[in-house]
Amino acid sequence: MTTRSHAARGARTPVQQADLLVGAVFLLVGVLGFIPGITTDYDTMKFASHDSGAKLLGIFQTSILHNLVHLAFGAAGVAMARSAAGARTFLLVGGAVYLVLWLYGLIIDHHSSANFVPLNNADDWLHFGLGLGMIALGVLLTRRGTTTTGR
Repeated sequence: MTTRSHAARGARTPVQQADLLVGAVFLLVGVLGFIPGITTDYDTMKFASHDSGAKLLGIFQTSILHNLVHLAFGAAGVAMARSAAGARTFLLVGGAVYLVLWLYGLIIDHHSSANFVPLNNADDWLHFGLGLGMIALGVLLTRRGTTTTGR
C-alpha cells in the first residue's frame, strides 16, 4: 500500500476545492454587482462613496470599487487554489481581512466619508460570516493527520 498526495494524482485537495469555490463566488458577486436589475438603483452607483445608492440583490450596498475588490479577491482565490498551501493562506488571510472589514464597518459611521467602500449593516454581518467561514475552512480542511491513502 502506498500513500500518495492529492497533488501527485493531479486532484485538488479539499482546501483547494473550497478555495476555488470561494474565489469563484467572489468573481460571480463582482460581476453581478455590475448588472442592472440584480443590482438595484444601479444608476446611483458611485465609484467609491458612502452615498452610492446601488445595492446588490437590493440588500448589500455596493459601488464600482466594491465590485472591483470582489473581482480582484476572487481572482486571487482562484489563482491561489493551485496549491494546498496557497489555498490555506488565501482562506486564513482572506478570512482575517473580512473580520477586520467587519470591525471597520461596525466602528465607522455609515453616513461619513470614512465609509468609502461603501458598507451597510447587511455588508457588515455578511463580512463577519465570511471571515469566520473562510477561517474555519482553512483550518478544518488542513488539519494534521487528514491524509488519504491510495491502493
